[in-house]
Amino acid sequence: MTENNQLTKKGMITRQKILDTAEEIIGEQGYFETSIVEITLRAGVAQGTFYNYFQTKKAIYDELVYQLSSNLRHHIKVAMEEASAFKEKQRKGYLAFFEWVINHRNLYSIIQQSVLVDKDLYRWYYEKLAKGFVQSINEAVSNGECKPLDAETVSYCLMGIGQFIGMRWVYWDEEVVPTHVFDDAMELIFNGLNAKEVK
Repeated sequence: MTENNQLTKKGMITRQKILDTAEEIIGEQGYFETSIVEITLRAGVAQGTFYNYFQTKKAIYDELVYQLSSNLRHHIKVAMEEASAFKEKQRKGYLAFFEWVINHRNLYSIIQQSVLVDKDLYRWYYEKLAKGFVQSINEAVSNGECKPLDAETVSYCLMGIGQFIGMRWVYWDEEVVPTHVFDDAMELIFNGLNAKEVK
C-alpha cells in the first residue's frame, strides 16, 4: 500500500476519488453488499489502481470512517471558533453539523453499519466526537457558563440531540433542519423542559 506522504498530487486525487465513490456506494447499498469491482467501475479506475491505495474493502471502509470523522469535527471546530460564549459556540456547532450532513447524508448509513462491520470502530467514532464535547463543557463549567454536571453524560445527551434531529430532517426528509426545530432544540438544551413558574 502506498504511503500517504509519498503520493503525488495526481495520486491523492485518485485516492480521494475512490474514497468518495466508496462513500456513495456503501452509503447507498451497504458495506456487505458492496464490492471492490463496483467501486472501481463507478470511480472509473482499474482494480489494480484500487490496490495501490487500499489493501482490502475493510481498509477503505476504515479510512472512510476516519476521514468522515476528521472532516466533520474540523468543520464543527472552525464554526465554533467564531464564537466566545458557550451558548453561542454550541449553536454554531450544531448548525455546522447539520450543514455538513446535508452534503454527506451517507454518514448516517456508513456509521451505523459499523456496528456490524467493526464495533471498535463504531465506538471510536462516537468517543472521538464526545471528547470534543467534554472539553467544551468542562471549559464552560470552569467559566461559570454551565452547571457542574458530569461532562461525559452531558456530552452523550447533546450528541443524541444532534444525531436524531439530523436523522429526522436531513437524512430521512433530505431537507435543511427547520428554524423552529433548531430553536426548540436549543431551548431544550439551555432551558430544559420545566414550565416557567407563573408569578
